[in-house]
Amino acid sequence: MLSLLNQYSQSRLAWFLLFFSTLSFEITALYFQHGLGLAPCTLCIYQRCAILGIMLASIIGLIAPKYTIIRLIGIFIWLFSAYKGFTLAIFHAHLQFEPNLSDTCSINVQFPTWLPLDIWFPSLFNAYGSCADKIWTFLTIEMSQWMIIIFACYIITGLAILVSQFFSAPKASIWSK
Repeated sequence: MLSLLNQYSQSRLAWFLLFFSTLSFEITALYFQHGLGLAPCTLCIYQRCAILGIMLASIIGLIAPKYTIIRLIGIFIWLFSAYKGFTLAIFHAHLQFEPNLSDTCSINVQFPTWLPLDIWFPSLFNAYGSCADKIWTFLTIEMSQWMIIIFACYIITGLAILVSQFFSAPKASIWSK
């Protein structure tokens, strides 16, 4: 099974599927914000950036999936972004379900001075909602909980792909075309 995952990771199709999944989540987030009028909070914006990090990893993997070093760079960026998003989603759920006066989130997003996304793209990266508000539920699960599930899936898949890199792919491959 791990050699099969290694084989998949060497194909552009697999990296494109990763790209497509992140693009779908970004489009969904923008629809929630602009279509449904749901106000994103600071943690929502940071989680959106974590998804963009996974998207960047998929683009790196798409460039040259046959080269191990390129794949590993993509996988490590993927895992780092998924881990950061997971911790942000956990904290977001904590703020919603276990409110504590000492735990708060900032009103304004804080990007590095060399990458002021909130200034460059204010309609995408400005936060004007409260982190403690529960504004969207699907199947009785809040958005912050869905993000925990989504990032956990990205971490588990990324770890499986990373471990598979230590197993050789079969010589005959349907993905090498």
